[in-house]
Amino acid sequence: MFPAEQDLNPNRSLVFHMEGVLLRSCSVFPYFMLVAFEAGGPLRAFVLLLLYPLLCLVGRKIGMKIMIFVSFVGLKEETFRIGSAVLPKFFLEDIGNEGFDMVMKYCGRKIGVSEMPRVMVERFLRDYLRVEGVVGKELKVISGHFTGLMEEKRTDLGGVFSSSDIGLCCFKNQKPFSQCEVVYLVNEGEKGNWKALPREKYPRELIFHDGRLAFRPTPIATLFMFMWIPMGLILMVIRILAAFLLPYKLSVLLQYFTGITGTSSGLNLVDKKGKQGGTLFVCNHRTLIDPIYVSFFLMRSVTAVTYSISWITELVSPVKTVRLTRNREKDSELVEQELRRGDLVICPEGTTCREPYLLRFSPLFAEMTKEIVPAAVDFQVSMFYGTTAAGLKVLDPVFLLMNPSIHCSVTFLGRLPESETCQVGGRSKFEVANHVQGEIAKALGFKCTTLTRKDKYKLLAGNEGLIK
Repeated sequence: MFPAEQDLNPNRSLVFHMEGVLLRSCSVFPYFMLVAFEAGGPLRAFVLLLLYPLLCLVGRKIGMKIMIFVSFVGLKEETFRIGSAVLPKFFLEDIGNEGFDMVMKYCGRKIGVSEMPRVMVERFLRDYLRVEGVVGKELKVISGHFTGLMEEKRTDLGGVFSSSDIGLCCFKNQKPFSQCEVVYLVNEGEKGNWKALPREKYPRELIFHDGRLAFRPTPIATLFMFMWIPMGLILMVIRILAAFLLPYKLSVLLQYFTGITGTSSGLNLVDKKGKQGGTLFVCNHRTLIDPIYVSFFLMRSVTAVTYSISWITELVSPVKTVRLTRNREKDSELVEQELRRGDLVICPEGTTCREPYLLRFSPLFAEMTKEIVPAAVDFQVSMFYGTTAAGLKVLDPVFLLMNPSIHCSVTFLGRLPESETCQVGGRSKFEVANHVQGEIAKALGFKCTTLTRKDKYKLLAGNEGLIK
């Protein structure tokens, strides 16, 4: 039994086993599948899946070596960001609330030990759990590429911590912790009853994450994914053709039968046409097809203002797209010109956010017109995320439309009162942008942030996210 907080000596380090103490799952296969799929591609992931029966037969130690080799061999060390951009979300979802409490109630220095490679767990442990030291397997690197082999180093933890430290591990992983003065063991049977860590207890908010897989890739789930992909590609073509060739009502009906559903509210608050020119619909950004759903629910054509999307996304879009230049004067003129032609949809965040947060709204839209209608958009996918920061953006529509099911909800909040606009109410553009952001966040139950597109891409991809 782990001692009470008042009985712990903060002058000693707590050394804990990540897989045995924090994670509820007894298998690390899903994490290596994420590395294989997101960093190596579907073919590498398929090879790892085919090897799963062998992994079950050869034992944990040899199986770990096989998974490391298949997942990492040939990957570039410099561009490997899976440990910071993809895995933290899945680690957080797998943390047991009880194990988390045992580790976090200790006020002294914490050292995390993992059987997985250090590049997979270090950023998560340091950034999200504020662990001071991380011990994991070191991978050999030749010419900037992982070899898939491990460095031949001592497997004991001598030199990492002293004999006066506290160890926390499970029964089957207690050998490396034998140097600790005292070792507390976690019962494997008790772990089966642990509850997932609530989001509100995350030590650091999970706002950004990358990767294509929207599900935990267990062996069974991964097998289903590969069985679905051929059908998903056919479904994608049908969905695109339906959006292009059929009238709105027929297109929406066919999309419904293919698994794309949606709900809307507040349509009675939207005028058919603005008093002068078109109406500017301002919505948060969840996926690349947010404007398409707005158009479908309105049952009329709109023009979508975009920032950086791929040429293939523009090609398959059933609504007209206008790309901004990121030059304030040119963009203002472009938006005003399009508004004179008809309705416009703009996402002031400038990039998508998958979690229940809103990024800072660019104030560009605020000065363009007084005919502003905020729209709150939420989106759920079942298998693939249709957005990426570090991956190939040309595949965004492919992955999105391959999902077995997609659901979108749009809430139209009604025209912004003239007293809250720049042109009539005398509000500054920043006040208008913040007000609209707050109203959308309130409707969705999301949280407003001051983070920007640059913050997202710097964290997930190491760049500013521009497509040339």
